[in-house]
Amino acid sequence: MRCRRIPLILFVAFFLLPLLTEAQNTSAVQTDTPESTVKYPQFQFKGLLQVRYLESFGDNVDVLGVHHSTGNVTQSSFDIKRMRVGLNTKLSEATEVVILVNLADFKSDPKGKVLENAYGKYTFNKYIALTAGQFRPAFGIEELVPVDIIKSFDFSNQYYEFGKNGWTSFQIGASATGALDIGKIPVNYAFSILNGNGKDQEMDKDNGKQFSTRWVFQLSKEHKINLGLNGGIGKVFKEDVFAVGADITSDFKLNDRFSFDLQIEYKQGTNHNLYYSLPVASRTPNVADYQMRGVYFLPNLRYMVDYKKLTALEFSCRYERFDSSYKIDSNLRQTCIPMVSLEFGKAYTGRIEMGFEIDQFDKNIPDTSSYDDNLFLIQFQLRL
Repeated sequence: MRCRRIPLILFVAFFLLPLLTEAQNTSAVQTDTPESTVKYPQFQFKGLLQVRYLESFGDNVDVLGVHHSTGNVTQSSFDIKRMRVGLNTKLSEATEVVILVNLADFKSDPKGKVLENAYGKYTFNKYIALTAGQFRPAFGIEELVPVDIIKSFDFSNQYYEFGKNGWTSFQIGASATGALDIGKIPVNYAFSILNGNGKDQEMDKDNGKQFSTRWVFQLSKEHKINLGLNGGIGKVFKEDVFAVGADITSDFKLNDRFSFDLQIEYKQGTNHNLYYSLPVASRTPNVADYQMRGVYFLPNLRYMVDYKKLTALEFSCRYERFDSSYKIDSNLRQTCIPMVSLEFGKAYTGRIEMGFEIDQFDKNIPDTSSYDDNLFLIQFQLRL
């Protein structure tokens, strides 16, 4: 047995098998309603449409945030950000299959895009469920929240950069998740084993795997205060890589109409994606010299309106500091996104958002996306 397979074997032997035994023992004494009384399979169709108007106020910066020294710039445009279609199928009380595609990816080269979720999940009990396929592994706040109900226009810069490095966004692999109590504190956990080279890939880019875990501790049920801790290690082209993170969320009901929620998240890790994209002659011999880190704050104030078709108003402003290589060639990016949102129907069935994305870099690099920009956005969203 090769050494690189030892972590996978230990993961199964020492973690999964004891929990599987417990799950079987628990199910043996349960007296739930016989599954035969429920008809399977059950199908649930989902959809999401996000249409945007974008206008860039940056100096020779287009609507995608790229600077053009030639001056030939598209600074206003309509755009279809997402056109998602999904199907959740429950094959039994414990088994489900999830498929999600983003048809808007066909507007550019669809290679490595389009297919987002494609996984199966088996739930033994509340303590353990196994997931395998292509999914979003738990490694922070944003990985557990659909993009259509986040409190900003899009996910953070750190989310996408850590996704390029195999820790977040859609990845291929397997995961064990569940919930338990540590004393009086409810805890949710996740363990994941991933290829680490993104979605829709024919195979792993190397024989290395990335192992990650997330633990969420519910500190207050009344105010929904949760503390999340994340950690991951792995090998990429035989080099050691890592990622860590911590986050906290809260939701305070101020009165019958006003509520206030807050997200704070910090992440740090090896930027091996950047390291291997550089020419060998222009990088150091050690991949650990290239590390990314970032933190963001996302406060959101919600006011319940319930006037005719208008359900609520929301005011949010995400502030983020992110550096994709803070040790070598540092170029800190600061992003501020003030936004107002009008909600129609329940659970963001309809949503109109308006605001700015303000980007500031320590160093402007011409003809790249690392350039100061002010982008105005109006986004119209429908979900089912």
